[in-house]
Amino acid sequence: MRFNRNYFLISLLLLLIEIFIGARMHDAFVRPYAGDFLVVILIYCMVRMLFDFGRAEVALGTLLFSYAVEWTQYWHLADHLHLGHHTLARILLGDNFSRVDLACYTFGILTVILIEKILLTPTTNHQPPTANCQLLVASHNHNQRRTRRRSLRDQ
Repeated sequence: MRFNRNYFLISLLLLLIEIFIGARMHDAFVRPYAGDFLVVILIYCMVRMLFDFGRAEVALGTLLFSYAVEWTQYWHLADHLHLGHHTLARILLGDNFSRVDLACYTFGILTVILIEKILLTPTTNHQPPTANCQLLVASHNHNQRRTRRRSLRDQ
């Protein structure tokens, strides 16, 4: 277990956005779609903030968890657990199943994977230009020493 400050800051920002969406947005697009899109990114970042699991494992785990929560809505789990009257249970578990929500979760995770790939994948040139020049000089010096040793050996 480790703490990652960058993922913490992103999680905090996303949490504040989610709270704002839940409390203030009552439209037909942002609340139903953007909220679901962002919540999987929030969960992903929270897991990456605390644990040193691979990106693919966290992405898949987050997506499967989100799907599982959505399917509990299909089966009305909150009602079966006699929690339907609790507001917090309704917020966390939800109360209506939607295939569109599954698509939003999927799109959110694909966005995370794409962003992580772009931002965290090293470029093909792993070293700054000065390091490349130093490598060239070192290689040139090594070749000169080898040539000098051969010429001394041949004499």
